[in-house]
Amino acid sequence: MIKLTKKIFIYSIIFFLLLTLNFVIGKKLLLKKERLVRQQRILDEIVDITQLQNQFSQSAKKKEISEIQTAIETNDARSSNLKAFFRKYNSPLYDHAEYIVKVSDEYQFDYRLLPAIAMQESNLCKYTPENSYNCWGWGIYGTLVTRFSSYEEAIDTVSKGIKKEYIDKGLLTTSAIMEKYTPPSTGSWANGVNHFLRMLE
Repeated sequence: MIKLTKKIFIYSIIFFLLLTLNFVIGKKLLLKKERLVRQQRILDEIVDITQLQNQFSQSAKKKEISEIQTAIETNDARSSNLKAFFRKYNSPLYDHAEYIVKVSDEYQFDYRLLPAIAMQESNLCKYTPENSYNCWGWGIYGTLVTRFSSYEEAIDTVSKGIKKEYIDKGLLTTSAIMEKYTPPSTGSWANGVNHFLRMLE
């Protein structure tokens, strides 16, 4: 009887030790997984920042280009890229592709930014307040709606605002822009804009 009790006691201790060891190993693996997820998130953000700094803080037009013909071809390629994108989604911005490229160059940010935001905000102008030409959700707060007289006026105003209120203030990633542009978003806005930027590459 004493031997049986000793065996039960020893087995209980072994079982407890194994259970504890299993718990410790499981906890370590969970912490390692969480650490890897955090590291990946940081790496993704670094990639995001590296890519988007080039997109939003510099003109997509190459400043070192000296030959007029090459510059014209570059502009044409970007305009054609936008037109194909706008045609695919049947957007009224199709006729304003060249103007978007021109204004983006003027304010020195990536020409894809305005179309990507317009796609995220209004499905490329399909869902906007009536007669507003506001495809970017610019200055829309509840019942307050900023209206423009044309798409060109909207493109001018939004481009100037993005340059002055975001890029010039160091908000160079979609995540940073999102925090000011649409604070309630928990990341879906930035993810959507990034997705549409990649579609336009």
